[in-house]
Amino acid sequence: MSIDRPVFDRRAWILLLVLCGVLFLDGLDVSMVGVALPSIDSDLNLSTSTLQWVVSGYVLGYGGLLLLGGRTADLLGRRRVLIAALAVFAFASLLGALVDSGPLLIAARFIKGASAAFTAPAGLSIITTTFAEGPARNRALGIYTATGASGFSLGLVLGGLLTTAGWRWTFLLPVPIALVLLVLAIRVLPYDAPSVRRRGRFDIAGAVTVTGAMLALVFAVSGAPEAGWTSAQTLGAFAAALILGSAFFAVELRVKEPLVRLGLLRSPVIAGANIAGMTTFACYFGFQFIATLYMQQLLGWSALETALAFLPAGLLVAFGAPRMGPLATRIGTAPLITAGLLSFVVGYALFIRVDVSPDYAIAILPTILLLGLGFALTYPAANMAATSGVADHEQGLASGLVNTSFQLGGAVGLAIVTAVITAGRESATDASSLLDEFRPGLAVVTGFAVLGLSTVLASLLAQRRLERRLAMA
Repeated sequence: MSIDRPVFDRRAWILLLVLCGVLFLDGLDVSMVGVALPSIDSDLNLSTSTLQWVVSGYVLGYGGLLLLGGRTADLLGRRRVLIAALAVFAFASLLGALVDSGPLLIAARFIKGASAAFTAPAGLSIITTTFAEGPARNRALGIYTATGASGFSLGLVLGGLLTTAGWRWTFLLPVPIALVLLVLAIRVLPYDAPSVRRRGRFDIAGAVTVTGAMLALVFAVSGAPEAGWTSAQTLGAFAAALILGSAFFAVELRVKEPLVRLGLLRSPVIAGANIAGMTTFACYFGFQFIATLYMQQLLGWSALETALAFLPAGLLVAFGAPRMGPLATRIGTAPLITAGLLSFVVGYALFIRVDVSPDYAIAILPTILLLGLGFALTYPAANMAATSGVADHEQGLASGLVNTSFQLGGAVGLAIVTAVITAGRESATDASSLLDEFRPGLAVVTGFAVLGLSTVLASLLAQRRLERRLAMA
């Protein structure tokens, strides 16, 4: 089934509904757990750095396995990979609700992240191979990304409500949703033939080295706040990532059918989309971690009040993202990405001025709205740009690359911000001094946004210079 018109028929809507449901579940799960962090901390008595691992454990599995997940979907069949990974996601959700220790909870989060590393690129590549590039795909991706944002925003509210009854309910709720989606996926997802039928044609060496490198890198940046940036654990993990990464590139240059075609990374459009995705999540993961602690531990807000404070951003994304497809068709993705990153810069910079008794409408809401605008512009546009001009048999790879950028950016941003704010937490004696420990972290978040905007602008200027030289030649 190939769809090339922006007006979808019944079959297209049903297929899109199931794929959106899978992404909705992912957004729902992430945001519910984020709001529940203080309650998990209270129940399991975790330190701030260990509490970070409830988030980073998910990112470790997700970011470390995304490239493998995307390429596996290309090679073994997108339908098969998505269904199997969704079943594992349901199991891990149930496991997380039953555990009674921090390490086991982190392990369950890792398994969920690993399963999402296969469902996310498989789902995105099903869309990009089903809907033809142009207006039809842009509309489908706008709806798809808006659904993820809706899941995130609804998850904030549901997480707040469920946490009042117990944080374990935030892990239980995804189980029945995942099972329903699993049944629907088996019935409606189109069959696609695997690209590889002989084991020998699968790039085993590339898969092992790139997965090992990604896991080592995410482990290094995620564990650095607790172990120390110059500890043997952190330096050893960085060294392992460098060695395995170098081995991966050596393998890909020599193997007949590589796991990753390195030429794909030379595209300025794809590179810019991945940079935008990386910095967007680096900022937001760090910001949400600080803002959740600020609202609940410093201001004394409940989990539900915290969720409602974030809700306007999610609603703005849910309303705006579906409209980005037609807009991207008219003006391109680059202006949308640039405007979105600029919204992040202003929003994060404004939040640095909050105090211990803020007026929500004046001190917090402007940042929340600017973040919602930034996501509505950047997230769908980055997904569109990252998969544009890519052949169908490499759509899983392109989808895995952009999702890897999202998650690696989140892991690095969260690790650095956590290291900054935990450095002086023990010396904080009251609300004012605790807020002073948050401010450097907020400055780092703003710096990430500035770096992303500057890098994307430099990339766009370089691309325009190249186009002018080619036109004059």
